[in-house]
Formats: sequence, structure tokens, C-alpha cells
Amino acid sequence: MTNGVFADLGLHDSFCQTVTELGFTEPSDIQKSAIPDVLAGKDLLGIAQTGTGKTAAFGLPLLQNLINDAAVDTSKMRATPRHPRALILAPTRELAIQIHEELGKLAGVSKMNFACVIGGVNQNPQVKKLRMGVDVLVAAPGRLLDLMNQGHVNLSETKFLVLDECDRLLDMGFIPDVRRIVGAMPKQRQTLLFSATMPTEIGRLAKEILHEPIKVDVSPKEVTVAKIDQRAVMVSTPNKRIVLEHLLRDKDLVRAIVFTRTKHGANKVAKQLNGAGFVAEVIHGNKTQAARQRALENFKKGNSWILVATDIAARGIDVSDVSHVFNYELPHEPESYVHRIGRTARAGAKGIAWALVDAGEISRLRAVERLTKRKVDIVKLDIELPSKPAQSDDDDERGERRQSQQRSRRPAQGQGQGQGQGNSQGQGNAQRNRRRPSGKPSQGEQSSGNRDGNRSGGEGQSQRSSSSTNSRSSSTSNGNTINSSNENVNPYGRVGPRAGSSSDGGSGGGGTPRRRRNPQSR
Repeated sequence: MTNGVFADLGLHDSFCQTVTELGFTEPSDIQKSAIPDVLAGKDLLGIAQTGTGKTAAFGLPLLQNLINDAAVDTSKMRATPRHPRALILAPTRELAIQIHEELGKLAGVSKMNFACVIGGVNQNPQVKKLRMGVDVLVAAPGRLLDLMNQGHVNLSETKFLVLDECDRLLDMGFIPDVRRIVGAMPKQRQTLLFSATMPTEIGRLAKEILHEPIKVDVSPKEVTVAKIDQRAVMVSTPNKRIVLEHLLRDKDLVRAIVFTRTKHGANKVAKQLNGAGFVAEVIHGNKTQAARQRALENFKKGNSWILVATDIAARGIDVSDVSHVFNYELPHEPESYVHRIGRTARAGAKGIAWALVDAGEISRLRAVERLTKRKVDIVKLDIELPSKPAQSDDDDERGERRQSQQRSRRPAQGQGQGQGQGNSQGQGNAQRNRRRPSGKPSQGEQSSGNRDGNRSGGEGQSQRSSSSTNSRSSSTSNGNTINSSNENVNPYGRVGPRAGSSSDGGSGGGGTPRRRRNPQSR
């Protein structure tokens, strides 16, 4: 009976048998609407959410059209090296890999050649496969442009183009790359564009690349799936990890995805969960493709039952039995929230979506409610939180950064002590000079002052080497201050205490001791 349902859409018996073996019992809405028009060779603009069967909607008729073309023109039985016959563009590596795998299943016994071109891995195996000839090329725009610039891919004979998750291509900034890729293709081609939403830029792109398209809109009237139980917890950011651990211990939880806004936040949450005894994998854009694939495989096979991810995994990742989705941080765009929670309640199953909302995220929660037209239930958990919230990791990092900056500004121990001693000595000398009375010396004092001037002049010369050249040095004789100028300096060398020694007969800095003056000279 299932063969008849899909056969009514125009599919060949071999493909009807393949979908039956894959477990398809009834075509979805997007499949019913799109397959006949695609088989007729028309351009298509499809608006459908993720998880609605879009891959089969464009994959089955695309494969059948390629087989029919090869039957008419025997030269197309084998693809020309480096010239793919059909191109499918996907926004993320994971979605490209998923489409590539599903097309291989849908092809059944047909001898189609498929290739997947994505970044993050060695390009040599991809180049080798392109040289052998590819019927359907699934690619991410970045790596495809690199291979085109290197001459490994030529799109001049590509007659079929599919743009999947086009609004996500827009969000990731790939639309200029898409225009460059489309410009390298022939004008006469069949183009299919699928998008979950229809922003203005996507509408403009559709007018540029589609020719009299058939518009198929199977987006639900309600943005979210009704079977998703949406809940929110009001909790401060430092306490979110405590609440998350409490919710992850739910006995009904089978498999969970935790979404964060940033890559650093994903790493931090995954590390904390693993340290608390949970088994979590992390996936984001900074991970190598091998690490991302390994994390997804472990999550799908059940080796890990928690996947911490950024929005890179919010679309196109079809993982069954995801019972819970946690929004550790609400996204800036409410549409991203919809795609996040769409990872649960797939294929008719039920799911729970939690949102951990800080006081600064209330406006984002209200935006989600306006978009979904549904009120998110606020739940109060029976859990004791610290009266004084623990310092967040961001605060810890900022504190450590401040301490390191203060340590870098602090002078060395010896240097600081030397400067302090020098300053205290200079201040002490200045205070002693201010306390000493000043008067005009007598004739005897003048003569003795001249003799002492040779000693004080030498000291002054040493001090002037580290101070201004116009400063004067002074020595003390019988309580009176005697000024000496440069002309009193002994030209044959310095006699008396070295620089830094006391001028009143005290001990100096290791210099020659001062000779006593004859008291009769007074």
C-alpha cells in the first residue's frame, strides 16, 4: 500500500521499494507538495521547518531526474571528472554529512556516485573523488569555493542546484559565497530553495536565482511543536550550573542537548558536567571536523547522553530519542530558540524544553513568547541555592587578570628599597639644611671656608653629576653655612670625604675621614 502512495507522486517503483524498506509509511506534507513539481523539472521555493522530511522531498525526485537524463543521453551515464551533475549546498558540515548519508540510503541499488565536500578535514580524499566523477555533490560553501579556485571543481555542467536551510546560510554570512557559486553554473538549470523562514534577503535571493518557481509553504501555523513542554526557571547566572545538574538528574531524561551562546561557554559547561560525574560531549565551530563527528557519533550511539553545543547543532542534526533540551542561555534571536527546542519531540515523540533565565534575559524570554504565541511556564524548583551566589567563572578570570596586571606593575624588591632609601636620605639632608642658620662669615671663617671649600667642592662636583649643573653644594663650619662655587674645587683631585659622606665630621660612605681644623685659626 505504501508503494502505491509514493507511486502516486510519480516516483519509480525502485524508489518506492527503497522508501518502504527505510520505514516510510506516509509521505509528509512537504514531500506530497514538492515531489511532483520537482519531477516535472520546475523551480521550487519551499518553506518548511527542520525535521519535516525535506531531504527526501528533494532527494528522491532529484535522483530520479538524474537517472532519466542518463537514460536519454548515454554520455551522462558516467559523470565527467571534476564536473558534478547536481549540487546541494548546506550551511554546516554536520548537515552536509547528514544529507550525504541520507542520499546514499535513498539511492538504493542505483549506482550513483556521491561526494561530500566540507572544511575541517584533509581535502585530498575529496579531490580524488571529484577526479573520478561525481553525480551528486553535497558541499559547504567555504570548502567548495576553495576547490573551485584551485581548479578541482567545475560547475559549468551542473544542471541541478539545491539550497537547503537557506536562512541559516544567510545567518552565517554565506549568501555572497552562494551568489558566486550560482554565477559559475549554467543559466539553464533546475533550482530548489528550502528555508524555514523567509527574511527579506532570502526573498531577494530567490528572485535572482529562481525562474517562475512553485511556492510550497508547509510551515505550521504555530511556530513550535505542540508536543514540546516548555518550562523556564528564574536563576542567576552563577547558580545556573547547580540548577542544570539538578535538572539533568531527572529520572525521565533519556538524552539531552544543552545549548549555550558562545563556544567558550560550551567548553566551560561540558567541563563542569564531566567533573560532576556526567558524561557529556561538546560540539562547536572551533572543534575540528573529526572531533565534531566523534562527539556526534558518541551521542547518537549512547556512549554519552549529554551534548553541549552552540547553535551550530540547532538545525539539521537529526538525533533520535532526545527527550530534553536545555537553553543554558537564551539566544539573542527568538527564531534560534525555536530551532533549538526542535531537536526534541521529533517523529511524533514528546519532549521537554527548559530555559534557565537570568534577570537580564527576561526580555529575550518575552520575545520568544511573542514569536511562539505561547506562554512559557515559570517553574520554581525545590532546591537550595547559596544565599550568596558563587563567583562566576568570568569573575574568576577577571580577578586573576587584575592580579597578574598588579604583579606586573609592582617594582622589584631591591629596586623599590633602593629608591625608598635614596628618597629618605635626600629628604633628611634637605631638612637639616633648612634648620641650619645662615649668616655672613667672619674673616677667619672665610679663610677656613676656602680651605674647606676644596673638600666640599669635590663633594658638590660628584653630586652635580647626578643633578642639575647649576646646583650648589654646601659644607658646615661651626654652625655657619659656607657656599662654595666651582672655582673653589681643587684641580688636582678631590680631598676630603667622598660623595655621600657627612660634612660635619660624621662617618661617610667609605671616604677619607675629615681632618680636624686648627681651632687657633679662628
